[in-house]
Amino acid sequence: MRVALTIAGSDSSGGAGIQADLKTFQAIGVFGMSAITAVTVQNTQKVYAIQEMRSDIVHDQITCLFEDIPIHAVKIGMVASVPLIEAISRALTSIPDRPPMILDPVMISKSGYMLLESDARAALVRYLFPLARVVTPNLPEAEALLDRKIGDIDAMKAAARDIAALGADNVVVKGGHLGGIAATDVLFDGKDFHLLECPRIDTHHTHGTGCTFSSAIAAHMALGLPFAEAVGRAKTYVTGAIANALPLGHGCGPTHHFFDLYKRAGVNP
Repeated sequence: MRVALTIAGSDSSGGAGIQADLKTFQAIGVFGMSAITAVTVQNTQKVYAIQEMRSDIVHDQITCLFEDIPIHAVKIGMVASVPLIEAISRALTSIPDRPPMILDPVMISKSGYMLLESDARAALVRYLFPLARVVTPNLPEAEALLDRKIGDIDAMKAAARDIAALGADNVVVKGGHLGGIAATDVLFDGKDFHLLECPRIDTHHTHGTGCTFSSAIAAHMALGLPFAEAVGRAKTYVTGAIANALPLGHGCGPTHHFFDLYKRAGVNP
């Protein structure tokens, strides 16, 4: 059995964070495990509060799993503070023959709640970028990392190149916030640019799409797929999850992680 680990925060509404990651792993056929960095109080409308876990507890969640179970890929999501980032770095750098690691640099929720403390951005780049096989910022996150606006595909390419220069092997800048008839992401592999395009889906039910995309990359890499193919399949998967999004709650509803299973089973949510 192939195994993936997610290191991220818990979303009480079930649409993002650890919950989205574990659903994605399961849907793609990978056994999922978790190290929880924080517990959030949120629903489809907003994030109300965050309770961060102690850094030693996060560290020990990670190391105890690696001591017992073979892990084939790691996804890192919301890590809000410098102590957490340093603890995760210590835990992962102690692992010989580390599996591929996918870093989703979560900084701000869709409702505007800051999920990364202001002094933690430099620590994220310093300690976690060098460990990541790929970093997957959306446009607001890429703008925050580079302190500049990104308004078109050419600017996304330049941003991907400049974020790679911060220490990442590969970068995917997600273009969902850009607008237009297509949803285009830019993959920079350290040498060449690749555009990941699909038709834009007209829905506001997109809660957890970034978490789902990055964990889908991790799941496909855990299955042994080559990197570029894993990213392409993750794009296809998250597009399907968005196309079948669930209109739950009064705000931004979640994507449907098991859309394919439900269709094959003849279940209509």
